[in-house]
Amino acid sequence: MERKSFGNMQCPIARTLERVGEWWSILILRDALHGLTRFDQFQKSLDIAPNMLTRRLNSLVESGLLERRQYSERPPRFEYILTDLGRDFRSILVALNTWGNKHFAPEGPSVLLVDAVTGEAAEPVLIDGKSGKRLNSPDFVFVPGPQANESMIRRINFARERAAEAANDVDADAPEQPLPQVKAVRKAAKPPKKNAAKRA
Repeated sequence: MERKSFGNMQCPIARTLERVGEWWSILILRDALHGLTRFDQFQKSLDIAPNMLTRRLNSLVESGLLERRQYSERPPRFEYILTDLGRDFRSILVALNTWGNKHFAPEGPSVLLVDAVTGEAAEPVLIDGKSGKRLNSPDFVFVPGPQANESMIRRINFARERAAEAANDVDADAPEQPLPQVKAVRKAAKPPKKNAAKRA
């Protein structure tokens, strides 16, 4: 049975999973961010079958997260270097490590993120760069973006309505409130107001 492709879906999470959703891919990127570059290094670290490792490395190269470079001609040998796209995955791994330590490490954390100078353990959180608020706050919600198609808009609206019902935030007969992004898009579509001098 052929695996369903997420690559053509509009959802950015689905598109990300298309490229790194297979667990070996994420672990290869983890090791690459720790400095591993060569096939035998990945194989030793992961204890992965060579044919599976080859497929995963090729997939990460095709997705643009790794670059394949030859470092030896006789015999021909290659290493796998993180691209800018691959290095940008670091924040995702930091979040996964933090979440895993919080929920799946009853014996205590085995891997910590620390300040390289002081050795002090970090407390990773996702924040909004504009307001400084934590993104896991209910102040932030997902809304359709400017390029969302009708299917995406329906899906997000449906999820929003169900969440509101579950929290008893809206009356079943109350009119639906517009999404923040929809309001922002409508504002942007209005023609600019004429200044007072032109009106006079």
